[in-house]
Amino acid sequence: MFPFSRVEPKQAIGRAPQSLTIEELQALAGKFAALEIYTPEKLPLQRIAAIGDSAAGCIAQLHERGLDAREFEFVMLRPPY
Repeated sequence: MFPFSRVEPKQAIGRAPQSLTIEELQALAGKFAALEIYTPEKLPLQRIAAIGDSAAGCIAQLHERGLDAREFEFVMLRPPY
């Protein structure tokens, strides 16, 4: 992780995990991201809906936005390499 990184987790909200830059992935490694569970009725491109230090933190953010956490999966973001 870059100790002086200016990457804010909120910058990743609404973006596909695949679109994150190397610097963003390094700065966000170890954080959890909430991704809407894929169904045929929904677009196949998943977007980050919440990001936090734990799945519970993501769930709290989803609830604040009035979203049902049962419709999301929670994945830990990994470093790019």
